[in-house]
Amino acid sequence: MTGPLLAVHGVKSFYGPIMALKGVDLEVHEGEIVTLIGANGAGKSTLMMTICGEPRAREGSILFQGRDITRLPTHEIARLRVAQSPEGRRIFPRMTVRENLMMGAGIDDGVHYDEDLARVQKLFPVLGRRLDQRGGTLSGGEQQMLAIGRALMSRPRLLLLDEPSLGLAPLVVKQIFEVIRELNRSGVTIFLVEQNAYHALRIAHRAYVMVSGNITLSGTGRELLAMPEVRAAYLEGGRH
Repeated sequence: MTGPLLAVHGVKSFYGPIMALKGVDLEVHEGEIVTLIGANGAGKSTLMMTICGEPRAREGSILFQGRDITRLPTHEIARLRVAQSPEGRRIFPRMTVRENLMMGAGIDDGVHYDEDLARVQKLFPVLGRRLDQRGGTLSGGEQQMLAIGRALMSRPRLLLLDEPSLGLAPLVVKQIFEVIRELNRSGVTIFLVEQNAYHALRIAHRAYVMVSGNITLSGTGRELLAMPEVRAAYLEGGRH
């Protein structure tokens, strides 16, 4: 394959009359971790949802493996092996851990279910010990692990992670970012939306900054970590 795995060109999307994305350009190449940082309400989660088809991009295009997916239904985008772990986790609280993971495996009718279940349990041993426990009874950190595990059950070519550290204790945040790094080393391409700029930029190959629906800065993770304007806006006040 030539060109980026994911290419977002001039994307504008709206919530009613309000323009949330104002012409976004962004690329994710095979094998990368690409991070998008920005303040709450900047449009980061909107971009991730727009990639998945809800809301629809009103202008611009979204290409995955060179194919235009801008108008594809969300379930067809998922079948191309684009998986999302959404903001706020959104697991099925009344289902068991096992049943939640089975929902993720449904994309290919569970052909690799046993193998993929073993992989998720290796990444997150605590889930292996909680397979028959209801998702809603897990801690916040365990629910985040379950949301990521559920996305992994579809064997994604591109894994979209939306605010995986949100509301978690520092020790759990560190664990989640270690898993993200490990997944990437195993060959998973990752697009990460994250408010925790310090951790996110440290693991990113490349990164973008979003302000009010616009991309305002881009570079390697290291370059953005070193930029005074990034440090002042997103890194002052401590490393979480």
